[in-house]
Amino acid sequence: MTNPDQSIAVQVRGMSKSYGRLHAVRELDLDVAYGEVVAILGPNGAGKTTTIEILEGHRRRDAGHVRVLGEDPGNAGRGWRSRIGIVLQEASDFGMLTVAETVTMFAKCYGRVRESGEVLDLVGLGSTSGSKVRTLSGGQRRRLDVALGIIAMPELLFLDEPTTGFDPEARRQFWDLIRLLARDGTTIVLTTHYLEEAAALADRVAVIAGGRVVAVDSPTRLTAHANSAATVRWVHDGEVHVEETHHPTELIRQRSAGGVELGQLTVTRPTLEDAYLRLIGLQ
Repeated sequence: MTNPDQSIAVQVRGMSKSYGRLHAVRELDLDVAYGEVVAILGPNGAGKTTTIEILEGHRRRDAGHVRVLGEDPGNAGRGWRSRIGIVLQEASDFGMLTVAETVTMFAKCYGRVRESGEVLDLVGLGSTSGSKVRTLSGGQRRRLDVALGIIAMPELLFLDEPTTGFDPEARRQFWDLIRLLARDGTTIVLTTHYLEEAAALADRVAVIAGGRVVAVDSPTRLTAHANSAATVRWVHDGEVHVEETHHPTELIRQRSAGGVELGQLTVTRPTLEDAYLRLIGLQ
């Protein structure tokens, strides 16, 4: 079945999935446009991984309409699977195989593929092609996972918590790789626990709580879901003053009238974290 809207890579309407009495996903709606990077953000148990698994065709939904690259992932064939790339949460471990041997092995599963050396250079593993996979660092293994996920030049790449356990330097290097893939036109759907990661990579962020998408917007506009008032803080005569206002400039003008000095003056506005905590009910 062809998706009537050719600009939409992923279309989900009313998707639900339960495990016994546990409702993992409840009537979830989501659209992802071709060429877009969408981050799915939510606490443990919110339904992020179940959602991704259904979209990948690895888990059957109980109800709802789902189209990924124009087909239902629940019954899509091998041709459809060759158009998507998947990077799971767990780092791959191919024992005694070298990095190059692992990539070559996976390449044989597809028709049209990137050249092994090209894909390893793309993910920053060109210099380790002869190394055993078991000798790689955690960050390098995740890069290998991405190499395996993009070897067939997928139109759509799923990344399930790709940087969990990374140190800050490795995480930022991985972000550079994701940005490179996005600039190349790859549509990317990623789940993450990291607010900073969602803000750095995503065109839009979908916040999931209780199995439902409770907000979808750009990282910047998502802050509007929190209290939009600014917090003004200052010290006067040794006493700390804190006020919330939608017009901080006017408040400062009023409080400093007559030459009153406002020491240690700061003005802060709601962050993505504030919006996220509010949306999942923790603020």
